[in-house]
Amino acid sequence: MTATILFVDDEPDLEALVLQKFRRQIRDGMLAIMFARDGLEALQSLEQNPQVDMVVSDINMPRMDGLSLLQKLQEAEDKKSTIIVSAYGDMSNIRTAMNRGAFDFLTKPIDFADLEATIDKTIRHIEMLREVRRRQMVAERAHAALSRHFSPELAKRLAASGEGEGIEVQWREVATIFTDITGFTSLVESAPPETLGELLNEYVGGMTEVVFAHEGTVAKIIGDALQVLFNAPGDQPDYATRAVACAHDLDAWAQDFCVRQSAKGVNFGATRIGIHAGPALVGNFGGNRFFDYTAYGDSINIAARLEAANKHLGTRICVSASVARAAENFQGRPVGELMLRGRSEPLRAFEPLPQAKFEASETALYSEAFAKMEAGDVAAMPAFAALVGMHAEDPLASFHLKRLLNGAKGIRMQLD
Repeated sequence: MTATILFVDDEPDLEALVLQKFRRQIRDGMLAIMFARDGLEALQSLEQNPQVDMVVSDINMPRMDGLSLLQKLQEAEDKKSTIIVSAYGDMSNIRTAMNRGAFDFLTKPIDFADLEATIDKTIRHIEMLREVRRRQMVAERAHAALSRHFSPELAKRLAASGEGEGIEVQWREVATIFTDITGFTSLVESAPPETLGELLNEYVGGMTEVVFAHEGTVAKIIGDALQVLFNAPGDQPDYATRAVACAHDLDAWAQDFCVRQSAKGVNFGATRIGIHAGPALVGNFGGNRFFDYTAYGDSINIAARLEAANKHLGTRICVSASVARAAENFQGRPVGELMLRGRSEPLRAFEPLPQAKFEASETALYSEAFAKMEAGDVAAMPAFAALVGMHAEDPLASFHLKRLLNGAKGIRMQLD
């Protein structure tokens, strides 16, 4: 490091003496030395040379004295470490200087050995401050990167502990949520860019806040789609319960958002949500230059397929049996056994329901009709028909009725 020092003194002989005393350090690139004749000239020089590390200033000078200069330096955003030079025994000025923020002081006539020791001490202090600022900047950058993924409190803890830049890739049991908006491509093609940007920012921002309220991790945001993890990076024994609760709140927030946009004449599509629980490879896959905390694995793909299955089923939330089993007091109804794209084995799925709907009479009727369909009972078709007749707004019941009318048997279904 080359330390740059500005000497401020109106004595004509000082410049030659200082350059002679520190000629070796200047030659070796350890020091760069500048001079000013008074406080005003010093301020001009600092404005032109912001790289100056420290100021060594006499007190008695024309136009602007050293104490006035010191006050100006302390008022600046980039405060310079300042050594004040005063007449021997002038304790009043020395106390004033220290009270105004001087780092140290020297007395006249200057003892150059003392000056060199004081400058060395000041340089060590400056280096320490630089290291503190560097670490603070690193922590701020880590916190900014972590805040994209984690709730504010978790991001703060990770950044403070230094874990934020080195979260290791590992296999973890996680619950994964995928969300997507129906008809978003059409909206992109029809909406003005400024309107679309405002809509998407408000939507993603609101959805992210819901996730953070449940202490979930936002692994990815791709356009209108979110990928959310629970039980990563930290342990959450109730991760499946959290995921289901989060899905309900995401659904409620998204529906309210659609209503608000509809009042403005904007046709914003419904949000579909898929959840699966299972092992995944989780960690920072961004390398040294980019923080990208995300997850990969078959369980992640299943969650994405379940989100897409909602389109066929007419549901907004679809979860796997692993989630339904693991979530405490899960309330929902069976969807069936889904043959998802890319999988050879069927996956049993459920639609989680809010408590009021779960306890409603039509849910019991649906469960009875589903049980008949699962048993291959021919009475399943009229049971679903009666349910649809009573509650035409039940898309899932309508879906099964259509399947039965088209000759489907049982609860297993192929989805593209």
